[in-house]
Amino acid sequence: MEDIKKVLTQLNRRDFLTKAGLGFGSFALSSILQAGMPAGEKRREMADEGIDPTNFIKGSHFAPKAKRIIYLFQSGGPSQLETFDYKPALAKWHGQEIPDSIRGTQRNSGMVAGQSTFPLVKSIFDFKQYGQSGAWVSELLPHTAKIVDELCIVKSVYTEAINHEPAVMFVQTGSQQSGRPSIGSWLSYGLGSDNENLPHYMVLISKGVSDQPLSTAAWANGFLASHHQGVQLRAGKDPVLYLQNPYGVHQNDRRRALDHIKELNEHQYTLWGDPEIQSKISQYEMAYKMQTSVPEAVDVTKEPDYIYEMYGEDARKPGTFAANCLLARRMAEKDVKFIQLYHMGWDQHGDLPKNIAKQAKDVDQASAALVKDLKQRGLLDDTLVVWGGEFGRTSFSQGKLTADNYGRDHHPGCFTMWMAGGGVKTGQVYGETDEFSYNVVKNGVHVHDFQATLLHLFGLNHEKLVFKHQGRRYRLTDVHGKVVQALIA
Repeated sequence: MEDIKKVLTQLNRRDFLTKAGLGFGSFALSSILQAGMPAGEKRREMADEGIDPTNFIKGSHFAPKAKRIIYLFQSGGPSQLETFDYKPALAKWHGQEIPDSIRGTQRNSGMVAGQSTFPLVKSIFDFKQYGQSGAWVSELLPHTAKIVDELCIVKSVYTEAINHEPAVMFVQTGSQQSGRPSIGSWLSYGLGSDNENLPHYMVLISKGVSDQPLSTAAWANGFLASHHQGVQLRAGKDPVLYLQNPYGVHQNDRRRALDHIKELNEHQYTLWGDPEIQSKISQYEMAYKMQTSVPEAVDVTKEPDYIYEMYGEDARKPGTFAANCLLARRMAEKDVKFIQLYHMGWDQHGDLPKNIAKQAKDVDQASAALVKDLKQRGLLDDTLVVWGGEFGRTSFSQGKLTADNYGRDHHPGCFTMWMAGGGVKTGQVYGETDEFSYNVVKNGVHVHDFQATLLHLFGLNHEKLVFKHQGRRYRLTDVHGKVVQALIA
């Protein structure tokens, strides 16, 4: 009793109410756990109370089709006109002004505000049809062309953001403003981990022909507990900074130190009830486990030569997209839930023919190899692979149009993504754009629809995966989004 009085005297009125509220929440949680309520209902009720349920209950709202995801994010906005959205009609319009009735239907960025003319431009690259689906694929992507029957190509994705960072935030977090949890964080929150020795959510970054800035907010946890944020791996000998013990510190010493720190943290949690303290405990423990698990997961020295031949010689160079794809496959084998690759450099406002050719070469072989490699190991059925950027490019030229050179500005009105494995209906091309690849004319897929569908593949109802923050119930899709059933097998 004296101890309780001592604690209460140290609390002001606000702290006391916070402490008391957390205590009542604990009693409510205990009664929920003991009531035999179905797991999904338990999770939803806890979410309604603003309690992070992944420390207590893990599972889906319904049977999932996917167990893990490898998201190959092409940062900068790949041109759909040079990759998958073949528009032969542009040949007859080439060099002519885009009709005002078409250009006026979409926002244009400030980078073309000074242009007085907007000539339409056909792609300089050839296209052919491939596979049973008859999908059109550019000559820039010969390896991807060989696996089209493993892909679900969506040509009708559209977004609302016109500039890079808001557009990346929108695709990755459901909001154009920083501060919301990323897709990987939501999955970590809703499903937990299948491997307690590695982070739920891992991030790898590679650079292409340009260094378009990329904010760490794209893989941040937002208002969710900090152990849900993405863990970025670096290329080279130290994939995670400060993970290894300092010189002279033995593993047993580290273990004893962590045990003492845990005791202090648990005392603070008992005193204050701050859930972030529990996150700190979990992060210290994860760091300790990662000291052995991460080096083993990223050790590619025993990969056979035929694997490097499959992924391409760049796979031998740490930090390249190809090397990261190989690491992603290894993480998938270790049951990491969300593996996020970012490849920068798709922002071709000028010199597009030369730069996009280099950029496509960076990713084509390795992307296709990843799909084939997962399939040959029996992992593709429950591993969802996603490829795409934050928006598309304009069908008119940015800057001067010449016989062999042109550029394309940002375009939110339509862009192409593809998915493979993980319960998607493969061997299909979904959605259509107009003859200019400027507007969606059939089966549009808004970014929120894509997010809702992705969560559905993991057995999560996007309307029920919520977290209460500052009095409001948030979700990845905000108040929008519908599951696109036609994309699901």
